[in-house]
Amino acid sequence: MSELNETPRGSRIHIAFFGLRNAGKSTLVNAFTGQQVAIVSDVAGTTTDPVSKAMEILPLGPCLITDTAGLDDTGALGLQRVEKSLAVLATTDIAVWVAAEADEASSSERRLFDETCRRRGVTVIDFRRGDSVDALKRRIADVKLVDRQSGLLEGLVKRNDRILCIVPIDESAPKGRLILPQQQVIRECLDIGAICTVCQPSELLAADRSQSTAVDGRRLKPTDFDLAITDSQAFHQIAPLFERGPRLTSFSILFARQKGDLAECVKGLEALRELKDGDMVLIAEGCTHHRQCNDIGTVKIPKALGKLTGRELRFVFSSGNTFEIPANSRVSLVVHCGGCMLTRREVLRRIALARSAGVPIVNYGLLLAAASGLHMSISSPEVTAQSGS
Repeated sequence: MSELNETPRGSRIHIAFFGLRNAGKSTLVNAFTGQQVAIVSDVAGTTTDPVSKAMEILPLGPCLITDTAGLDDTGALGLQRVEKSLAVLATTDIAVWVAAEADEASSSERRLFDETCRRRGVTVIDFRRGDSVDALKRRIADVKLVDRQSGLLEGLVKRNDRILCIVPIDESAPKGRLILPQQQVIRECLDIGAICTVCQPSELLAADRSQSTAVDGRRLKPTDFDLAITDSQAFHQIAPLFERGPRLTSFSILFARQKGDLAECVKGLEALRELKDGDMVLIAEGCTHHRQCNDIGTVKIPKALGKLTGRELRFVFSSGNTFEIPANSRVSLVVHCGGCMLTRREVLRRIALARSAGVPIVNYGLLLAAASGLHMSISSPEVTAQSGS
């Protein structure tokens, strides 16, 4: 349960250390963190896979520090290590190049590294072995990251607002805890000073059908709240209760707003009517987890797409850091999760990849809202409970 007390990886500054073998990357990582994060040895190639450590580093705040294998590794296995090291740049905010020699800047490995960083918009800082670690921290602290992440409820919730969070507890719910998006929304309600009520869809529906008391000695009525936030999978159950208010959104839609480009995802809904029988849809998730029999990505999203389009579609799936749309891709639509485990930089990269490939992209929450007959406002993550698509 210790992960419940930690800042999520997707909300941390990601700092990764790169260089050639035996440049001193692991030694620097240990000095930078003040801990023995990485194994240090004079043997070239000691670090074989990226090693990450989440920690608080003043004055930076919550960070994820990653040590990588040398980019000059050789052989078939070595090339795989280089590939895994460069893949770390997908979620890196600040990359530190650790050099032992003055002429490393002209090496082919450094040129490949610089080109990859430019393509991904990653800030690069040079560190020569023997330089000051404290000076490196100050240089990193001075970096102005352009992709600032706003609050999940920024501009939507104010102090003393009453917020209703609707959280299904079904076979896909983890045992003994809430999933990360629910945790973060509830915590942000507390930070703002809002009053947060949490219930399951069944409790809300039961309270609507009867006069039984549910909260504070009275019925649990949606109109008593300023904003309702639901798991997207419950839209179809609860939508009729919100025809007279309050504002309604979902955890996934809030993350699409915070992490990515909500307007681009709303535009992706318009592409649904263009799908044809046999078209390929890529369903992507930012994390990896055990698939349940009624899994949202592999079962519920395909069903929702079939309901919305009336088409027989084909599906491919990706999870974790493996997200690419090849230039010759035959994908007609990307459906992406909320991205709670990803940095804003990575979510924006994925949206940009889809855009450059000419492939529309839509968010899980938006798709499930549309499948429930709900409208989505581009100006805010509020779903209005009105019929239509």
